[in-house]
Amino acid sequence: MPSVHLTYNDALRRRLLENLGRREALDGAADGLRLAAVAVVVVDSDPDLHGTDPGTVDVSRLVDIPGVDPATLSGRLDGVAGGPAVLLTRRAPKLRDHGGQWALPGGRVDAGESPLDAARRECREELGLDLGLDRLLGRLDDYPTRSGYLMRPFVFWGGADPELRPDPREVASVHRVSVRELCRPDSPRLVTIPESDRPVLQLPLGGDLVHAPTAAVLYQFRLVALEGRDERVDHFEQPTFAWR
Repeated sequence: MPSVHLTYNDALRRRLLENLGRREALDGAADGLRLAAVAVVVVDSDPDLHGTDPGTVDVSRLVDIPGVDPATLSGRLDGVAGGPAVLLTRRAPKLRDHGGQWALPGGRVDAGESPLDAARRECREELGLDLGLDRLLGRLDDYPTRSGYLMRPFVFWGGADPELRPDPREVASVHRVSVRELCRPDSPRLVTIPESDRPVLQLPLGGDLVHAPTAAVLYQFRLVALEGRDERVDHFEQPTFAWR
């Protein structure tokens, strides 16, 4: 797959801009959902500098992952860096909602705030990363979450090695997940659950499985921004632990 051999350079930035710009992102129906915004931040990564997972893993959460023996997972993102990558966070364990889970930088859109401004604000608050409007590459489709949000993803060019200052109240650790890892031959995984007739989307990353909604955004980033395909992802289901 050609996307796994990309280099972090101007050619990659043009590719992402062109692929994102040739399609219209899908606006989802709010239907009582609160609007949230997330950021897919494209950076460079080094396997030696960024390849170790420094986080503390709560292995008890692995039991809730559908369709897999939890003993086969470590819950860690060791060895996922190297070349062009996106930023992924492990949420602080004491957060009220989805503590300890994998997430993209983002959060609720405040009153009077645009989704784009919310995505940029969340990057500043969570990661200490200031992204000017000139860093915006495009948008992906809205994704309705089971926890009551309509998630709007924006794609940003983050710079090769931005200085990150994660807020420990919100972020337990920050990881650079390479394009190579997003394009693994065993990715994505689709599993069934008795609570829904839609397939649950899982992305194998390192020694863990990342699920929709985060996995849906990352998977569409791969399909649309990297590979130039016009694919929707809002039909993919989330595991029941993400419904709360």
